Amino acid sequence: MPEAGMPEASGPLEGILVADLSRVLAGPYATQQLGDLGATVIKVEAPVGDETRGWAPPERDGVSTYYLGVNRNKRDVVLDFRDAADLELARELTRRADVVFENFKPGGLVKFGLDYDSVAAANPAVVYTSISGFGSAAGAGLPGYDLIVQAMSGLMSLTGSPDGPAYRSGVSVFDVMSGMNALVGTLAALRHRDRTGEGQHVEVNLLSTALAAMANHSSTYVAGGQVPFRMGNAHPSLFPYEPLPAADGEIIVVAANNAQFRRLAAALGRPELADDPRFAEPEKRNVNRGELRPLLVEALTEHTVAEWFELLTAAGIACGPVNTIDKGVALAERLGLEPVVRVGDGAASVPMIRNPITFSRTAPAYVTPPPALGQDSDEIKEWLRS
Repeated sequence: MPEAGMPEASGPLEGILVADLSRVLAGPYATQQLGDLGATVIKVEAPVGDETRGWAPPERDGVSTYYLGVNRNKRDVVLDFRDAADLELARELTRRADVVFENFKPGGLVKFGLDYDSVAAANPAVVYTSISGFGSAAGAGLPGYDLIVQAMSGLMSLTGSPDGPAYRSGVSVFDVMSGMNALVGTLAALRHRDRTGEGQHVEVNLLSTALAAMANHSSTYVAGGQVPFRMGNAHPSLFPYEPLPAADGEIIVVAANNAQFRRLAAALGRPELADDPRFAEPEKRNVNRGELRPLLVEALTEHTVAEWFELLTAAGIACGPVNTIDKGVALAERLGLEPVVRVGDGAASVPMIRNPITFSRTAPAYVTPPPALGQDSDEIKEWLRS
């Protein structure tokens, strides 16, 4: 990719060219990570643009914050696959790419000659990563929306109060996790290519991601033969491990073993609870939570959340207030995690959440803010024609 006028990031993936045919969340989340780590990512958009450009409010300077959140460190070219000249440029990009990312419905790119088999025929070393809702077999025709997968996977049956309706997670959790799985698969495939010269097709789907991500709950069914049920904020195996009311709000309190529970009981001024035979072991605390919970609540209502956070933390007990996102960001700032970075120069820079990975040698770079639609089209098309 030409460097003139197009600043390049350095990092562990420097020199890797990514053709990003994905849109919305799962794919762009993964390719943003690749860009953070030094890859050159070219985002290919149809003339109408990525749908998330219009998902507003909220917005910043007329651009959807949804789009802004997952598209930094990318170049942008508009290519209309229905136009023969543009389609040939798209094919040329995939011929040159080390990695191709796409999240069309399975089979949707065959008619354009941009599916894995077609691309690999011209570029055998390509790592071609596909993200779908339900895989490329019998579920190929099903639309892959995170909300639908939350419902169909069983997650919503676990979310909400026991007596209330099922709820979706407040985050598109399986889109994000699928993006992470796609990223891991892509990096593993690049490692394999480095050793063997062979490319391959990496496939990730939201339903498989969901079943794997539900971890202990999925294992409860497949290994234990029991179907987990909705318990609100309670944990099926541990108590206390949930929000409990203090004088002015709720605080998360965790005591996952006997030593932790003994420290908690002492900090609450109720040391006798640790020796009570009803609560002396994790299994007994779990079974007898109906008797233990009101005793803990009685003690906790003597102080505010802030006071208990200081007292319990000093006693070595895991705990935390139930924050809003602004307070979560503020907490990360107080802890020295520097959660917000500004991407771009001057007034045009965009505040974004920092890449969560820390490297001792090859730190993520924040070179370019999320691109405007087609902002690099002329330069990229010229390069592809050369």
